[in-house]
Amino acid sequence: MKTVLQKVRSGLNSKLGFFILTVILFAIKDGWAYENKFALGAVGNVQQFLLWFNAFPGAIILIGIALYFRGRLSYWLMILIDAILSTWLFANILYYREFSDFITFNLISGSGSVSNNLGKSLAGIFRMSDLFVYTDVVILILVLAFKLIRIDGRYFKLRYAGVITMLGVLLFGANLGMAEGNRSGLLTRTFDNNYIVKYLGLQFYTVYDAVKTTHNNEVKSKASSSDLKPVLNFLKKNKTNADIQYKGVAKGKNVFIIHLESLQQFVIDYKVDGKEVTPNLNKIYHASDTISFDNFFNQVGQGKTSDAELMLENSLFGLSEGSAMTIDGTTNTFQAAPAILSQQQGYTTASFHGDVPSFWNRDNAYKSWGYDYFFSKSFYPNVKNDEEGYGIKDKIFLKGAANYIQQLPQPFYAKLITVTNHYPYPLDKENISIDQLKTGDNTVDPYVQTAHYLDQSIGEFMNYLDKSGLRKNSMIVLYGDHYGISNNHKSAIADILGKKKVTNYDLAMFQKVPFMIQMPGLKGGINHTYGGEIDVLPTIENLLGIDSSNYVQFGQDLLATNRKQIVSFRNGDFVSAKYTKYGGDVYDTKTGKKLTHMTKAQKAAVEKDQKYVTTELNLSDKVVNGDLLRFYHPKGFTKVNKKDYSYNLNKSLKKLKEAQEKKKTSVESENGGKSTLDEYTTDAPELQNVDAKDYTFPTAK
Repeated sequence: MKTVLQKVRSGLNSKLGFFILTVILFAIKDGWAYENKFALGAVGNVQQFLLWFNAFPGAIILIGIALYFRGRLSYWLMILIDAILSTWLFANILYYREFSDFITFNLISGSGSVSNNLGKSLAGIFRMSDLFVYTDVVILILVLAFKLIRIDGRYFKLRYAGVITMLGVLLFGANLGMAEGNRSGLLTRTFDNNYIVKYLGLQFYTVYDAVKTTHNNEVKSKASSSDLKPVLNFLKKNKTNADIQYKGVAKGKNVFIIHLESLQQFVIDYKVDGKEVTPNLNKIYHASDTISFDNFFNQVGQGKTSDAELMLENSLFGLSEGSAMTIDGTTNTFQAAPAILSQQQGYTTASFHGDVPSFWNRDNAYKSWGYDYFFSKSFYPNVKNDEEGYGIKDKIFLKGAANYIQQLPQPFYAKLITVTNHYPYPLDKENISIDQLKTGDNTVDPYVQTAHYLDQSIGEFMNYLDKSGLRKNSMIVLYGDHYGISNNHKSAIADILGKKKVTNYDLAMFQKVPFMIQMPGLKGGINHTYGGEIDVLPTIENLLGIDSSNYVQFGQDLLATNRKQIVSFRNGDFVSAKYTKYGGDVYDTKTGKKLTHMTKAQKAAVEKDQKYVTTELNLSDKVVNGDLLRFYHPKGFTKVNKKDYSYNLNKSLKKLKEAQEKKKTSVESENGGKSTLDEYTTDAPELQNVDAKDYTFPTAK
């Protein structure tokens, strides 16, 4: 009799045996990655079983395609398909490590907008253990190359291949049934992508995302004006009353929107070894003429910074997959802050960013939003040795931005996007002036150093506004765009919060970002209302005396007394004044206590909040995916014509010079045509002992 080992080897020498080996090795590798490379949060026996089981249906179906081919080709096709699936898994591991999410087809279609800036991050993202995902591929190649397994050249009947395919389909059906039993509405409600991968696997998630992307494209082609009716009904039903105390108090003032990259609320008043991380922001936060919000949350999805911009200037949510600015920024109709302020109150509008204009498709999206100017990297041609992977360092960038700000006809709306406090938080020794954290997490610990640098750059910029006279006639809005430390770093977060471990409630509260509105004469204080980035535009409009109800905006004025106080997260979780739902758990928002046995009244209240959140997100998605604003015509608003805008360096400078000479309201004009840039002081080492001729800016030709 043959030994067991001989029988196994004999079985592996058949095509079916090699196929089974390939599937098993792939599934083991897949399950290992889910357990060790992603934070999927599998709880309980069912979820843990599905985490390891869900790789089999997809592997059987996809690798089984090779069984329809003959001879050696079928063997190498099995390995090729395995290698392709492994590469997709590898790519998602790297992406997930930085963004806590999975790659989508919309993200791929817009990858050109970000790919040129990811190079410096990859070195910090990659781990040698990531290469384990190719172990099975290497093993299969070696056993064939060294003839440890012989290729079976016999014909594999097509009906047998068909049976194997059907087996894969049946196993997937069983997988889906168990998943739905454990998490009802998995594919119909707005769940996090983590749920789909945890329950159904990365292969199915990819197919699901492709189907959804195709569906969204069809939705846009089939959309009509009637689709706006439920949107308008929802907004009318949830309309808030503007706060009379603040209505129009900033009318005619310049508006600065200062984008604090990756800055989280926890850094406010936070100290490292007794030294404040953000002393300048702390001063603004506690000033008597600043309205500061201590329950303000980021609400971004995969679009991260671009989602924050979309919400801030359109009061529309980012999409559940990809970046709306990248996917729809070129083609959609928008009624954004720059166009509204320009048309209603004669504002000059400009955005400043020290990176390439194509990043997040800004060069196209900004035209759709009606920005007069976009001062991107090309407007700083003489700036050298300043790259940190995502643009010009903040101190250098803000001084450079001041050169163009002083030339803008007033009143103006200016958005400045900082970048230095961006993952993976690199900073050269010359610019470090505070110690690292001591959590032991190499990703998290340098975060406070770049945050401190960002704060210093804000202090220098505010000093310039004082010296140039701009501050007394401006409303300054500062906000953090999204988290800097992801939920993957729970141990470090616990250390930061002074806890032994963190709960989902702690992680929800960790999504808070700073939001401050500062203006001389403004009645300030700490405002405890619960809100998020979707609410910024209606708040600013109220302060400027603009009626936000004239537009399709999903946010609510943060200063209104009758607002909902429900913060919708992109994955369907939420925080309200009473309840917090995060990661599948429900908590009392005030106490942080987990509600394990809710009363009927509590369940009803949570379900009511959840319905509001789901409806709000779905309707916003309909507006964006269907490009519904093309059917909406607010009174007094003219549709933005993208052809009216150009961000070409020479054309922009010529336009700026003509506008400055015509209106004569710029700071430079009021200063007798002389630059005020000499009043801008910075300790940036790159700008010390630099001749004036080496730090010049282009002028109109």
